[in-house]
Amino acid sequence: VIDLCPVGALTSLPYAYKARSWELSHTSTIDVMDAVGSHIRVDTRGNEVMRVLPRINDDINEEWISDKTRHHIDGLASQRIDRPYMRGASGRLAEANWDDVFAAIAKAVKKAQPYEIAALAGDLADAEAMFALKTLMDTLGSPHMDCRQDGSVIGKQGQGGYLFNSTIAGLDEADAIFLIGANPRHEAAVMNARIRQNWLNSKLRIFRLGEAVDLTYPVTELGTDASVLENLVSKGGPVISALKRAKRPMIILGAGALNRKDSAGILSSVSMIAKTVNLVTPEWNGFNVLHTAASRVAGLMMAFLPAKGGKATADIMKAMEKGDIKLLFNLGADELDFSKRDSKTTMIYIGSHGDHGAEQADIVLPGAAWSEKDAIYVNMEGRVQHAQKANFPPGDAREDWAILRALSAVLGKTLGFDNLDALRAALISAYPVFGNVDTAQPARPKVLGRKQAISDLPLTTAITSANGGSDNSRNFYMTCSISRASVTMAECVKAFEANNDVKAAE
Repeated sequence: VIDLCPVGALTSLPYAYKARSWELSHTSTIDVMDAVGSHIRVDTRGNEVMRVLPRINDDINEEWISDKTRHHIDGLASQRIDRPYMRGASGRLAEANWDDVFAAIAKAVKKAQPYEIAALAGDLADAEAMFALKTLMDTLGSPHMDCRQDGSVIGKQGQGGYLFNSTIAGLDEADAIFLIGANPRHEAAVMNARIRQNWLNSKLRIFRLGEAVDLTYPVTELGTDASVLENLVSKGGPVISALKRAKRPMIILGAGALNRKDSAGILSSVSMIAKTVNLVTPEWNGFNVLHTAASRVAGLMMAFLPAKGGKATADIMKAMEKGDIKLLFNLGADELDFSKRDSKTTMIYIGSHGDHGAEQADIVLPGAAWSEKDAIYVNMEGRVQHAQKANFPPGDAREDWAILRALSAVLGKTLGFDNLDALRAALISAYPVFGNVDTAQPARPKVLGRKQAISDLPLTTAITSANGGSDNSRNFYMTCSISRASVTMAECVKAFEANNDVKAAE
């Protein structure tokens, strides 16, 4: 609403009377609150982030950003990890110095066998940090690593199997959309506005299989029973007929369809539907995955996935409970519950905020938040984007990749780069797709999934409004460690719980 006002009379309440525009320094960078990759401008005064504004990019966010992108920024300064911590004999985390924590990690690594070491990457991890951690894991000889904190099964079916191949701008051309386990209003708010705009200006038909939430435009509901897909494959139906007739049909798969035990069967059915309706042609690619995490596509592109014989996220968690994994490198994975892990398992957390991961870790290493580093992120289209540093990390905090580079030297496994330019050169050499900057990289999907019975368990959505959705859904205003640290986001949750949508919007 703020950006709609032509005279500036509608202003941002959290920013009101905080600073004068001429006091601010401006930095053009990328939003990481979802996987859209909206272009934003960060305004700082000194080392404090004062506000975030949209930058125009017609291919991605046009001139809009979501409420969370605009207002989560007070969380950047709250609950920060600004020095190393280590859990002592008392069971409490206590301040430590870098030499002591690195020595403790070296001791833990020495005691563990390669197959007893694992790594997980969280939703806000940048490409450089994940590449540094993956390289370290490869050097240590461990096959256990995963960037899919949500437990999704995508990543090994080729690039076309996990990208938003139609591109975000392609939503303007779609004339039939089939949503499966997706909630674009809360999982990619700016993208949802684009769908609504198309609906307002055309005869766009939208079908949904999954949890019923208000998307701000009419939807033909197919229920929540995932096994409906099998009937669509064998018998067809109105959605199949609409997709066949469409010149630009789209299927959008959400995380709710990709992190189930029967997701392979869902993917297989979707693959057969895609073939039936001619979803992918030389002129059009209508297969799309709606990601919810800024880090996910970069991790998939560099195969931050289990190597041969390696464990995925769920298996790593189970192995930690049994004591089979004795050392975990946690790169900002805050959406998992590590409370059941074996007491002899050592967890090293690298991140910026004292959230779930840090609270349960044995060693905590202070990393930089998204606004405090030059970093590469890849959006859901496969578009490589370079974020710029707007301010500096607090205290002893460092960029994540730099922490891993320093640690590698202590472990006697020195990584082959000393600065960011050298790291990026190594990343592009290993994975050339990272050299194609600011270009969507759609690909033809290969055969997806495998033949598997689909259960009748309801399809849920990964993210929904603060007072709606299933028990497994995260609320829109608190999806990461930074937004959970934000007072403004907490006020939005309270407003929604009181059914006061107007106050939340303010």
